[in-house]
Amino acid sequence: MINYNTVENIAIEKIHSTFIDAFSDYQVKMDLPLLKLQQMLKRRGYVAAASIGAFNDDVLVGFLLNAIRPWNGKLSAYDTGTGVINSYRNNGITSNMFLSAKELIKEMGVEQYVLEVIQSNTPAVSLYKKQGFEILRDFECFILDKNRFKAMPKYKVQNIKIITESIWLELIKFWDFMPSWQNSIDSINAAADTFKYSIVSIEGKIVGYGIIDIITGDIPQIAVDKNHRGNGIGKSIFADLLKSTEADSIKVLNVDSKSTAMKNFLLKLGFDQNVKQYEMSLKL
Repeated sequence: MINYNTVENIAIEKIHSTFIDAFSDYQVKMDLPLLKLQQMLKRRGYVAAASIGAFNDDVLVGFLLNAIRPWNGKLSAYDTGTGVINSYRNNGITSNMFLSAKELIKEMGVEQYVLEVIQSNTPAVSLYKKQGFEILRDFECFILDKNRFKAMPKYKVQNIKIITESIWLELIKFWDFMPSWQNSIDSINAAADTFKYSIVSIEGKIVGYGIIDIITGDIPQIAVDKNHRGNGIGKSIFADLLKSTEADSIKVLNVDSKSTAMKNFLLKLGFDQNVKQYEMSLKL
């Protein structure tokens, strides 16, 4: 018999082991050793007491790992990872975990539940819709082999240790769309020491910036002031970011499909569009 409970007393090593098993046949290869899983959960705001595990006796066979923080003006939960090991699938475990999670986070005062799902994963999309989730945005994800990029920076790029609140207030003016949960300011600040920050300034004013995960090569944000685009600033920042990561594969996840400017910028750099996702939300 499967029992459902929170995972606050479950060792992260046990969760990691089940995570690897559950995602072993995932549509996108998951390179997630224990340290990377811990960093991912920290960045996204993981709360063990708001997360559900499915147990067969003492064996963790499924999990729904939730984050909680304010999001778009509401206290929100974010599904940072849901999975069931292969031998226990097709038994309603994921649906039961969602039922338990929704009841739990609603009691915690959460007003909305947010997640992302690969569009071609039709069983998952169907399940989330049955749970009441609605599609908010279409996202596209991009990937680049670092060795394919050959360009010299045109502009001098500086590295800063951290982005302060006053600097963020300037940078958000460069955005063409609101970043997804995992790319948001709160997510970056939650794991600030795992990123490298690159900026270009003209006459003492920042006109472009980029952020890269030193280990994974993930770029959560890169943007240039609309009045300074098309001059090589973004390419200069990108070239500097590549020098700051040990990863060979560079990823830009969850680009709003409506942002033609960002998509064209990435394609010109040599990125390939490899995955499309839905951002979905459920009002509680």
